[in-house]
Parts: sequence; C-alpha cells; structure tokens
Amino acid sequence: MDEPRKPVSAAAYWEGLYAERQDGWELGEAAPSLQACLASGRPFTPGARVAVPGCGRGHDARLLARHGFAVTGFDFAEAAVTEARQLASHERLAATFERRDVFTLAKDYAGGFDAVWEYTCFCAIDPDRRAEYARTLHDILKPGGTLLACFYPLKDGTDGPPFPVSRQGIEAALGPYFRIVESGAPPASPERRRGLEWLVRAERRSGAPVDSPGRAC
Repeated sequence: MDEPRKPVSAAAYWEGLYAERQDGWELGEAAPSLQACLASGRPFTPGARVAVPGCGRGHDARLLARHGFAVTGFDFAEAAVTEARQLASHERLAATFERRDVFTLAKDYAGGFDAVWEYTCFCAIDPDRRAEYARTLHDILKPGGTLLACFYPLKDGTDGPPFPVSRQGIEAALGPYFRIVESGAPPASPERRRGLEWLVRAERRSGAPVDSPGRAC
C-alpha cells in the first residue's frame, strides 16, 4: 500500500522542514541551468519583470536581480522568505520577496509579469494540482509572456516531494496554457541532478497552435 501523500499544500509542512533543517533541495547557489541561460544572454528581455514561485532562500531571484531584472520571489514558508530578504539586503539587491501560497497569486498579480522562472516548485506541489499551477503561471503573465522552467526529477515513481515528473506530464500540464517553444536537457545541472532535469521555454498561450519544440537554451 502506498504511503499517504505528505501535506505539501499546508505552509506548516514546509515551515517544519526549515525548522528541522530538512531542506535537502537547497543548493546553496542559483540553479546551474539558470546560470547557464543567463550566461548565454537570452533568457528574458532586458529589464523584464520576473516572478520566481517557490523561491526558497532566493538564490535564483538574487541572480536574476544582479542581471538587471525586476524580480519578485514567492514562497510558502516564512523562514525561507526571511532568509531571502536578509541575503538580498546583504548584497544590496532590489529583489522583493513575499510569503504567499502561489495558487493565490492571480488575485493580486494578474498579467503582472513579463516572465516566470520555475525551478523545483512544480515538483513540490501536490501533483494533482499541476494543471492548476500551470493556470496560475499563465494568469500572472502578460500576453506573450515567457515561462522558463527547469523541471526535476525526471524519473518514474510517485513519492515526494520532490514528486517525479515526466516529459509527457509536463506537456500535459502546460499544453492548455502555454506554447512550448523549446525544450531539452539543460546546459548545466547540479552533479546529483544530472540526467534528471528538463528545461522548457514556453510562451503564454493566446490561441496559437503548439509547434514542435526545439532546444530551450
């Protein structure tokens, strides 16, 4: 019999992990895939307003801020948001961080962002809510906005978090809301995640048919 799914839709679950230092997802730096995309000079338009859902301690958000983007990071855990703010303040970066349930963002940020960077939020939420999450990302983006996402872990199974993902599942969740422009293995991954990540660049859907994707970076 499968074990009951962990209560990932409750903020207390994540607060407990931070309190117990059970934060095995923490890399201590920005995602290598994002670093590589920024080094290529092509992730987003200059000065874009970028949302980072499930930002954790804000490593990715701060990297984006250092590259001149107007960044807002969101996380369920107050402990994560507090640390993210402290780190940004120490580096004198203008990144903003909010303690939020990401599923409520459309209420305040409908069409508010030019781009979204997604990394390890998709795999942290209840898998039954992935289509809802994709809809949320669609709703907070401007028409034609960009979703750049590095999905993890690409493997079989049901236990989590992180809950396993598949290319087919990614496409099914995004399909109604986004046109996948490029996809493929990221140019860089943490050593322990190599072969388990899948990078996707997608455009907020406005009725255009889905084309055959190329490579994301």
